[in-house]
Amino acid sequence: MSPTSPSAGTRVMLTAALLLPAAFAGACSAVGEDGCDDTGTELRRLADQPLLSSAPAGASAPANYRGVGVTTGCDDDSSGAPWLHADRLYVFPGGPDDVIAYYTKAAAAAGWHSEPDPARVAEACWTRIDRGRHLLLDVDLRPRGFSPEPEAGTGLAYSVSVGTERDGGEETCRD
Repeated sequence: MSPTSPSAGTRVMLTAALLLPAAFAGACSAVGEDGCDDTGTELRRLADQPLLSSAPAGASAPANYRGVGVTTGCDDDSSGAPWLHADRLYVFPGGPDDVIAYYTKAAAAAGWHSEPDPARVAEACWTRIDRGRHLLLDVDLRPRGFSPEPEAGTGLAYSVSVGTERDGGEETCRD
């Protein structure tokens, strides 16, 4: 054996050090929640939330999202409960204050509670309990992560999202 080749014991330790974190990560997703399995019913309930289809006068779907409507998803990064959400994109010819004022009024009328957070300058957030689930309504004036990116033209692109943890937990706007 050459002096530079690792011993069998060193190779075993190196292999274990590389494989154990992956094994534990897989075990974390397997324990407790079922990830995103069987979430279709809850995703449909989120997609049916009326504020997803409510927008200020003049707002419309971005040119490259016409006909898309509400999209749903379940994000399971295994660092907590999976996040279920329904989202809709809009473009609006007015300013950010007009969008926030519209949703502030519409959310209050629908029983949502504002949770102002000074750290969230480009979005507004509300919460409410629906069928025993803690829901978040989020209006984001700088939507990112959509593919393709929404085409706003001369207007402002924004997203409206309603989400909940799979277990209905108490996620807040500040989390």
